[in-house]
Amino acid sequence: MSDTAFEDDLHRESSASAETDPEFVAELRQAISDLDSDLIRRLLAPLHAADIADVLEQLSAGQQGILAELTPDIFSGEVLAEMDPGTREVVMDYLHPSHLAAAIAELDSDDATEVVEELDSERRAAVLAEVSDINREAVESSLAFDDETAGRLMQREFVAAPDFWTLGHAIDHMRASADDLPDKFHDLFVVDTGFRPIGEIPVCRLLSAQRDVHLTDIMEPPRILVKPETDQEEVAYLFQKYHLVSAPVVDSAGRLTGMLTLEDMVDVIQDENKEDMLALAGVNEAGLADTVLRSVRSRAPWLLVNLGTAILASGVIALFEGALERIVALAVLMPIVASMGGNAGTQSLAVAVRAIAERDLTSANSMRVIWRELATGTINGVIFAVLISTVTLFWFRDWEIAAVIGIAMIVNLSLAGLSGILIPLGLVRAGADPAVASSVFVTTVTDVVGFLAFLGLATIVLL
Repeated sequence: MSDTAFEDDLHRESSASAETDPEFVAELRQAISDLDSDLIRRLLAPLHAADIADVLEQLSAGQQGILAELTPDIFSGEVLAEMDPGTREVVMDYLHPSHLAAAIAELDSDDATEVVEELDSERRAAVLAEVSDINREAVESSLAFDDETAGRLMQREFVAAPDFWTLGHAIDHMRASADDLPDKFHDLFVVDTGFRPIGEIPVCRLLSAQRDVHLTDIMEPPRILVKPETDQEEVAYLFQKYHLVSAPVVDSAGRLTGMLTLEDMVDVIQDENKEDMLALAGVNEAGLADTVLRSVRSRAPWLLVNLGTAILASGVIALFEGALERIVALAVLMPIVASMGGNAGTQSLAVAVRAIAERDLTSANSMRVIWRELATGTINGVIFAVLISTVTLFWFRDWEIAAVIGIAMIVNLSLAGLSGILIPLGLVRAGADPAVASSVFVTTVTDVVGFLAFLGLATIVLL
């Protein structure tokens, strides 16, 4: 590679688009194919850890494995922490336990836990055996908590000071123990003699106050105290509600054991939103390196459920086989009613699931929201009933068919709006995740009701 080309590669460090640059990715793929470890290092070393992680997601699982074998030094702790879990799982299978142990030692406890939890039990034991006692204890303590809880997410490195200290004491202590401080922190927690947090002081206030000021004079009470078993989605909601940048985690006795940061909560919010969006479509997350078999296994069960509901809807149609044989127009118009109802139900469902996730939809306002969705569906039904009836009248020159499809449209869109809000609320009351199962039930309701309303009315009016 020429000096000019190498300088161009270095210039990519200041650009956030390297991971989406087709020429860059193609060059990296070629270097992997050629087993050119020197070129791989020249391409990736200048990039930020997050950009390296994004680039790796553009590669196949086989290419990721070859890359890990050729240039394990690229995979620092920071790079591993930035990776998508699927990519990280592939890469770590090719890295030696001693390398993983050294990478974990670079990370704060929360990031170290995130990396280690992707390993199977045998590899995890081998890696933790080479980690220092302090780091191993921190990771094992975090892994003892359930997944997607505050205890699993919390960072065990934090800054705390007793309530009888002055600001000068706290600053001197932090300078003397700089190696033990978290890489980043936003608040100093003030604790009592039982190590229970009684206040917090933002770093900006530490910098602006005088050294002889007592910490209790400039602290503010903690806005929340998080228990380790609290669900991460609940914690993310509290961060969003109170505009927090960090929060203390306390044990059953109220003692400070760790902290959660805004960085963690941003990841949680993104993951939860992505999970809900995919669940509404009946799929899970598919990485770019996923195999066909893995994608089939994740999607086939939901397609099986949808097949069952489709058969149910077809059974309803079969009940009116005689009417369809005698009036061809019904077969032509029938999908319109079901399709409009399905779309209206999905709209209502999306609004409901989002409101439930953000704690905006509660028992206190649920009745108002239910009536709103019912009214919205009914009004939309009237609007589109007029439109489709007019089209039908000009198309088939039949007032009765036009009236039948108009009434069916109003009925289906009204019930679509109602089911879109009632079904997720019912699932929440039953303790189920509304994002996972709601779409199947709503689609079934709109299909069955649409066919029943249209074909049933047609049978009564026209035959």
